[in-house]
Amino acid sequence: MEELILSIVKPLVDHPEDVVITPEETDTSLTYKLSVSKEDMGRVIGKQGRIAKAIRTLVYAVGSKNDKKIRLEIIE
Repeated sequence: MEELILSIVKPLVDHPEDVVITPEETDTSLTYKLSVSKEDMGRVIGKQGRIAKAIRTLVYAVGSKNDKKIRLEIIE
């Protein structure tokens, strides 16, 4: 799953070396925290959050095979 997120996000940003994904797992959910540089935050979120929503949709669709709920948080 991390590879999928990286393959989507890295081409969007100017500083791909600053892209970091941190997974956090609980009993019922799996949360991926995506961190990018401040300069690239707008590129990842997109106008009115459209790009972020599209990334989340893909992650949720791929993760729907698991019993755990998959979440993607974009943090600074």
